[in-house]
Amino acid sequence: MDNRKGPLARDAMAYVLAGGRGSRLHEMTDTRAKPAVYFGGKSRIIDFALSNALNSGIRRIGVATQYKAHSLIRHLQRGWNFLRPERNESFDILPASQRISEFQWYEGTADAVFQNIDIIESYGPEFMVILAGDHIYKMDYEVMLQQHCNSGADVTVACMEVPRMEATGFGVMHVDGDDRIIDFIEKPKDPPAIPGSPDVALASLGIYVFTTRFLIEQLRRDADTPGSSRDFGKDLIPYLVEHGKAQAHRFSSSCVRSAGEPGAYWRDVGTIDAYFDANLDLTDVVPELDLYDHSWPLWTYSEITPPAKFVHDVDGRRGSAVASLVAGNCIISGSSIHRSLLSTGVRSHSFSMLDEAVVLPYCHIGRGARLRRVVIDRGVHIPDGLVVGDDPLLDSKRFRRTDKGVCLITQPMIDRLV
Repeated sequence: MDNRKGPLARDAMAYVLAGGRGSRLHEMTDTRAKPAVYFGGKSRIIDFALSNALNSGIRRIGVATQYKAHSLIRHLQRGWNFLRPERNESFDILPASQRISEFQWYEGTADAVFQNIDIIESYGPEFMVILAGDHIYKMDYEVMLQQHCNSGADVTVACMEVPRMEATGFGVMHVDGDDRIIDFIEKPKDPPAIPGSPDVALASLGIYVFTTRFLIEQLRRDADTPGSSRDFGKDLIPYLVEHGKAQAHRFSSSCVRSAGEPGAYWRDVGTIDAYFDANLDLTDVVPELDLYDHSWPLWTYSEITPPAKFVHDVDGRRGSAVASLVAGNCIISGSSIHRSLLSTGVRSHSFSMLDEAVVLPYCHIGRGARLRRVVIDRGVHIPDGLVVGDDPLLDSKRFRRTDKGVCLITQPMIDRLV
């Protein structure tokens, strides 16, 4: 048991794994990594993990990037350059750069840390908090650090309680009565239940806490192991479950909630439908995720923009938005917006209509366009009079339409219509 006083976060480094493509988002990740995808009108997905680290008191942060990283790196440079070395703070962007071999990129999540051991050691953190950079949630990592020290675990794994048969798409922790992990099963057909709760399972969130010295030892051991895929979930965690002490940390105990948030909120927005739903959920009167909680702010790169503007006030040509989020520098010019989220710099022109639309930055919606249940990628120019959402068969031919009827629209798709 660790009896020290004061926060452990000041002796920790957060290491964010942000190299994944997110192929289930299809064309949305053709030009950017999944952590760089826009969310909530003015933020990126990675801002949640980074903000959690900062709000938890962690002042040393590293971000490992790989797939199509330019958009992500540019965002990090613009929005996260306020951490200062003279205050014992650091922020390192760590692209796959063949630092230990001229032939080797990051082979897996563990390898993305292993290749930067020298940088980690130069800062000398006592603890490492390993994070995925592609989930939406608010969490105080200090609580997890305290549990890690008090339990004497080799690794602590953040887990979320989910209905047992919904856990088939996760790595599932089989735990004993003290939440010690006794087995780790990747995407099981019959997930093991939590003791005393036969209908509930513990799904791994891809968040791990180690002491730095122990983690480095394990990374070096894994690197010397023939056949390893160099991955935390596939290799390191199962090894430690079998040969060490792995402890589960329940997300509900460290999830940050404002007074208006009813429960522990965590989302993987890795599909178009999940991404669409999570964004539109923010338009609810009392959303499950509170972006207005000043006690746990969502840090991001904030562009200097003029306010949103609504113009024209005649029947059939009234600039209005109901049950919607509208970011700065948007102009709603005689357009009707309902239950939609408009990111920075959108222009929606006269007689157009958006109903359940997630519109990314700097899109133009042409006059008379009618769009229902759409995700519109950044910078798309919707032509005058385009109708989406009325004819499923036609929509499927022109755009990427999901089984739930959500259409993803990109500029190349629009260009093919001409």
